[in-house]
Formats: sequence, structure tokens, C-alpha cells
Amino acid sequence: MDTFLPGYDSPLFTAILILLILLAVVLVTYGWSRYMQQRHKSQLMEFLERFDSNQCALEGADLPFDESMSRPLLLLAKAFESSGEYHKSISIYLYLIRQEEGEALLEQLGKIYLKAGLLERAESIFLQILSRQPRHIPVLYQLGSVYELMQDYDKAIETLTPLKTLGEEVEMLGTFWAFEKLQHNETLSHQKKTVALLSMHQSQPQLYRLTIAALFHLSSTLGWKHLRHDRLHESLDLLWYLPSSQLDFDIIRDNIGLTKIYAARGDITPVHTDWLTQSNGMASIDILVAARYAGEQRGELNFSYLCKKCKQSFPFAFKRCPHCLAINSAQLEEQIAKDEEADHTLF
Repeated sequence: MDTFLPGYDSPLFTAILILLILLAVVLVTYGWSRYMQQRHKSQLMEFLERFDSNQCALEGADLPFDESMSRPLLLLAKAFESSGEYHKSISIYLYLIRQEEGEALLEQLGKIYLKAGLLERAESIFLQILSRQPRHIPVLYQLGSVYELMQDYDKAIETLTPLKTLGEEVEMLGTFWAFEKLQHNETLSHQKKTVALLSMHQSQPQLYRLTIAALFHLSSTLGWKHLRHDRLHESLDLLWYLPSSQLDFDIIRDNIGLTKIYAARGDITPVHTDWLTQSNGMASIDILVAARYAGEQRGELNFSYLCKKCKQSFPFAFKRCPHCLAINSAQLEEQIAKDEEADHTLF
């Protein structure tokens, strides 16, 4: 036996001992990893039980699962999402999450809940992800969007702290949420709101359209006072739909752009022929003024709103793009229509 086993002072014994220790560490690490995976899976299943089981129609059909089904089901889920059939897309994601682990699937499910307006469920999912991955930047943005839609702007602003720590540029987003919080504050006087709105606009000139709309909402006098004549097109729909009783003709007649807008609308009779040659950069207004001058009174304007980020077009104004959630990305577009074809949707 003495010749078979190395002695305690033998280098071979030391090497064998180190090898055994490494093997034990590997086995313990592997066992711990498997345990944590199973524990996470169990927690995830317990978490998903909070949602109605009848949402997952695929489970009710006892559909056998194979890994080759994942990609076709994901494509089908995205197709349902694109067509607005969120309940079908949710059903597929719930089925896939129960069959295979993946934070990406859980994140996508949260996004669909957000799009579908199921805000509390979206919040639960995003918080679940952040409990395991607190530095998950896209989920932090999504959680902020959830709180924004809940009009809980304090919680939304809290999500900016970790984003700043992670090096994200969130100044514009913070100003936007502060703007929305101010808009929904019913305790502030009009004067204090006006000062705060103008201060925000000074720090973020991109918020001009939102600011001028808010000022007109507070008081038409404030709106006319702070209206920028070099940015009329950005607020053309707002000016077009203002009631005649709120028009300030002293300010209007001092600016050719405003004069032509309200001549095109029919509030002012176009009497000067030089109006026809002085363009204000809005071709549709120029065409309508020329038509009014020629005696044609049936012209109107329709408005649509193009997201400058995702290029989706919508028939209503938005602060966040309904498709990609980009902030302040609406680009106003107008089309000439007959009176009976015009859409008088106020924004």
C-alpha cells in the first residue's frame, strides 16, 4: 500500500488533492447553478400565475411543445401584435414563457401589456425583470413609460436616476415628465404654471409645440403673447381650430403669416393681390388664400401627424408616438379638403 499511494509529503499527493478540491468546487458550482435555475423557473411560474390562466389559449389546447416551434410562434405573436390583436399575442408569449426560460420573452410580454393599456401587469413584469437585472436599460425606459401613462410622474422621474448612473442622456425625458407633471397639477395658479412652462421651454426649445398648446389652454391671451411667428407651421392645427371668439386680430393683422392663415380659414377677406405672391412657407395656406380670392369658399384643411422616428402616420396629435413611444416626435402635415371631407378633430 505504501508503494501504491503517494506520501503526504509527495508532490503527487498535493496535485491529487488540488484536483479533488477543484472537482468538488466544479460540482458544487454546477449544483448551485442548477438549483438557482430551478428556483428562478419556479418563481417565474409562480409569478405568471398572477395573470389569468384563460389568457393562454394555447395551454388550454394541450399543445405539445418542441424547440423548433419557438421561432414560428414568435413570428405569429409579432404578426398579431402588429395587427393590434394583443390578446392573441399575449397568449402565445405566455405559452412560450412557460415552456422555456428567457428574460427577452418576459420583456416582450411586458411591452405588449403596455401597448394594450394593461399598465399594472406591465409594471409587474418590468419590476420582476429589474429585480434580477437592475441595470437593464430598455426595461427602465419601459417602466418609466408605464408610470407616465399612470400619471404617476414622481415614480417615472425616479427611473431616471439609475439611467443617469448608466450613462444615459435623459435630460429631455426628465423635462418632458416635469412638463406633464406640471400640466396635471391642479393646485398651481395660472401665473405660476405660465412661468414654469416658459422656463421649461427655455431649457428645451424642442417643447415649443407642447408649450404653446398648454399656454393657449390656460388662456388665449397667453398663447397669442408667446406665439412665435417664425414657427407658425408647428402650431398650424392649433391656430386653425381656435374659436373665432379667441382670435386677436391686432396681432393677426401685424403678421402676414397669421393673416394668410385666417384668410384661408375665412375669418379675413383677402383684399390685397400682393398676398398671392407673398409665400409664408405653407403651400396649402397659399392655395386656399388664392382660392378664397377667386371666390371659392369650400376649401378646408385636414391634419395628420407623422412620427419622425418610426415614420408612422396618425390622424391625431400625440406627445408620445403610439407606435414607437418616441417623445415629441410628431411632425404636422396638412392636406386640402372640401368642407364636407374635413376632419375637425381638436387636439
